[in-house]
Amino acid sequence: MVADGADESRGPDEPERADGEELARRFADAVATAGPTAGGELSVVDERADPEPTVDGTVAYAVAAGSRTLAAVSLHPDRLRVEFRAAPDEAAAAATDAGLRVRPKATRPPRTLAFVESTDEVERALDVFDAVVATLD
Repeated sequence: MVADGADESRGPDEPERADGEELARRFADAVATAGPTAGGELSVVDERADPEPTVDGTVAYAVAAGSRTLAAVSLHPDRLRVEFRAAPDEAAAAATDAGLRVRPKATRPPRTLAFVESTDEVERALDVFDAVVATLD
């Protein structure tokens, strides 16, 4: 028997999958309940009203520490994309260490993209924000 809400197609060692909208809700909730960091409380800012997930990603909100915006969070049908504007090198290293899929974004200034693809990765993504905040002045 499978518990309510459990994914029957998932093996015992596979992460729980969720669609992009559910991941965005869970991540925003995790940010809102995270403890203070050296740079101040993390918060969800610049929320868009009812963003629709798209293949290219739709910006849903940003995450800030105090008054400084750290990253934009974009909604895809099956994942979140977190685009770190602050400390992109540290974000890349921390996201890699956390086991998240990561890639650089070749812009000026450079940015780092980290992908949250399962509910298991939500807390790990928060750890990346902690690492980024720790490097800020």
